[in-house]
Amino acid sequence: METPHSEAGTDTGAQDERSPDGDSATGRIATFPNRLPDDVHGGIYPKGSPARPGSKLKPALLALVALVAAGVVWAFMREPAGSAAEQAADAPQPPLELASIDVAVAEPRVLTRRIPLSGSIAPIVQATVKAKVSGEVEAVTVREGQQVAAGDIIARIDTRNLLAQYERELAAVEKARADLELATLNRDKNRRLLEERFISQNTYEATESAYAGSVANLKLAEAQARLAKINLEDATVRAPFDGTIARRLVEPGEKVSPDSAIVTLVDLRQMLLSAAVPAVEIPSVEVGQIARFKFGGFSDRVFEGKVQRISPVTEEGSRAINVYIAVPNEDQALKGGMFAQGTLQLSSSEPVLAVPQRALRYEASAPYVYTLEDGKIARKAVTIGTQVESEGYAEIRSGLVGGEHVIVADIGDRKPGAAAKVIGTDIKPARATVEASRTDG
Repeated sequence: METPHSEAGTDTGAQDERSPDGDSATGRIATFPNRLPDDVHGGIYPKGSPARPGSKLKPALLALVALVAAGVVWAFMREPAGSAAEQAADAPQPPLELASIDVAVAEPRVLTRRIPLSGSIAPIVQATVKAKVSGEVEAVTVREGQQVAAGDIIARIDTRNLLAQYERELAAVEKARADLELATLNRDKNRRLLEERFISQNTYEATESAYAGSVANLKLAEAQARLAKINLEDATVRAPFDGTIARRLVEPGEKVSPDSAIVTLVDLRQMLLSAAVPAVEIPSVEVGQIARFKFGGFSDRVFEGKVQRISPVTEEGSRAINVYIAVPNEDQALKGGMFAQGTLQLSSSEPVLAVPQRALRYEASAPYVYTLEDGKIARKAVTIGTQVESEGYAEIRSGLVGGEHVIVADIGDRKPGAAAKVIGTDIKPARATVEASRTDG
């Protein structure tokens, strides 16, 4: 019968056979029993216990290994990317390419002060044509929008009564003329009788008085006949000047009396713009100054006029003063009542150094410009004077001396000192004279 000791010795011997050097104590591979004795499991982790080492320790170990491996891979992959970004940042940027229109020259310009204005226009020459005689309207020969010349017939009024009156006055003239002839004969005869002393002086003077009365009666009759003729002619209503019919106010068959309105006639060739100007600007407004403005519906067409007169009083409530501007309108494109918006040219300054407003940039409300110097972008702080709103220019009072090429385009993320170049050789300066509105900067 073998003892447990002999079994242990047998296992040890087997282990020695698998050991490369035959030494169980120093061998590289140690062989353990395939399973622990039941009493060991029962002593440390009772059989059936859920807290066995193989149930929780193994997954946790695998998770830890996976995290370590992922960190190694991430560090390996990040190193080249970071190096590439640093290399790209350190690489010099290519020069900023600018077109000739992206650069302007700082140079002296004449800035014309302007103030905004707006208002409605109306024809300078307009009239309501009225009837001069009473009667029934026989015909109205014109319609709204129709152009007429001076003397053209507009309407006719019934002339039967007027014609009869005229004929009566003509008859009165004939009678007065006959009476004058008789008075003349009596006067001449009595003069001879007076000379021969056949009649008294009183009798002759009575004859002379009758003659003078006949002369006066003839003149009166002739005057009344002329008046009747005028009334007869006035029954035909005519245009007083060249123009356009704005309103037709009567129709055939209506009764009219003197001063009854027949039509409204306007001359569109010369218009008048009435614009309210702030009272503080009036000292700068003078007769003859130029105004330019636009009307809705005329696209980019600009109309021009001159100040004709200035109202002597302010308008109630607005404290503004009306300025009246004459506007030529030979093509009669403008119509009465249209609304205009524009500017009135006031005084012009001496030439001042100016740049396009697009060149101005601001940092904490402080203006500056970018210039192109020796192929590089330079930043220069400037002081702004008059700003030319309508044309887009601004006076530079300090910071530039003139002749600099200022950049008007967006330079993106480029900084002062960055390289820049203009494509092409021509850098066109702006025109020498600019007219625009004034805003004090």
